[in-house]
Amino acid sequence: MQTTFGLIGSGRRTSFYLRLATMAPDRFRVAGVVTRTEERGAEVTAQWGVPTFRTPADLRAAEPVDLVVASVPWAAMPEAVRAVVALDLPVLAETPPAPDLEGLRSLWSDVGSSGLVQVAEQYLLMPGHAVRLAAVRSGIIGEVTSVQVSSTHLYHAVSMIRGLLGVGFEPAVVSARDFSAPLVNPLTGDGWTNDVDPKPATTTVATVDFGGRMGLYDFTDNQWWNPLRSRRIVIRGSAGEISDDSVIRMSDPTTPVESRLIRRQTGLDLNLEGMDLHHLSLDGQVLYRNAFMGTRMSDDDIAVAAILEATGLWAQGSGAAPYPLADACQDHLISLAIGHSAQTGADVSTTTEAWAHKSRDDRATGRC
Repeated sequence: MQTTFGLIGSGRRTSFYLRLATMAPDRFRVAGVVTRTEERGAEVTAQWGVPTFRTPADLRAAEPVDLVVASVPWAAMPEAVRAVVALDLPVLAETPPAPDLEGLRSLWSDVGSSGLVQVAEQYLLMPGHAVRLAAVRSGIIGEVTSVQVSSTHLYHAVSMIRGLLGVGFEPAVVSARDFSAPLVNPLTGDGWTNDVDPKPATTTVATVDFGGRMGLYDFTDNQWWNPLRSRRIVIRGSAGEISDDSVIRMSDPTTPVESRLIRRQTGLDLNLEGMDLHHLSLDGQVLYRNAFMGTRMSDDDIAVAAILEATGLWAQGSGAAPYPLADACQDHLISLAIGHSAQTGADVSTTTEAWAHKSRDDRATGRC
């Protein structure tokens, strides 16, 4: 089934969605892009071959769409979401849905009851994390008690911690600290720096106590790009542990065993199938299959494609809500607490917000 979508915004993240439509045209089609000016619209049309519009209403009037992706800066996101909801259209908002707590509460008050807003939180859909989540849900390490993430920042890391722990909207106690140390920063989002002189870089470390289950957050400035800093994840359970691609558990009362999460990646060495991810497995059992085989997508592209397609199915009435606004609000609530705790040096306790009550109501009535 093909998803037809529109876009608001013309920045770097917008290009991710436009690229997906060129890589998987049988799955995705772009109806148009909303840009603020005709000049920027002409640039987008020249580069991507798609029509552009000045308002979401103009986009909707041009042709029906399944959903609109809002891909604008933090400060502009709430109004973009409100504008799409006002048209009674489903919207997939980039993260975070609002820049601060006041903005989250205001946005939820305005659109939370609409049931039209999903958020593009894709990290647990990345193949490596998706296979770990599948392993966790299989029960292989028992009840998950703690998750340590040193990979991505703030709300993305929080979404991973919450998802792997299986926690919802419980209050949490956050304790965070910042540490500065010299670090060479050879690569950024703008490319290679050609600078091998160490500069001060901040590492933020935080514990998030969900009342018996714990998340550990560890992120260094530019960790996404810097090849001198690896990414690590440790998921600890009552009967074992997953550490990156290693799975440790007991095979009998006196025998601890270790297995590996195995990735079948084609196109390496003399494999002539083309560069592509095929599947990931554990002990011969396939726990994850690439739903976009043949497109040659990167892991991040696969994850974004997965959340986009899932949102399309949801909008068409053929699938469950992939990542509701309530979950994204909760992620950012905790990430804001991390920032505040690191800044003040004091613990921060989150409260139960309005979106938590709505989420419980939806689960009770089967609407999630």
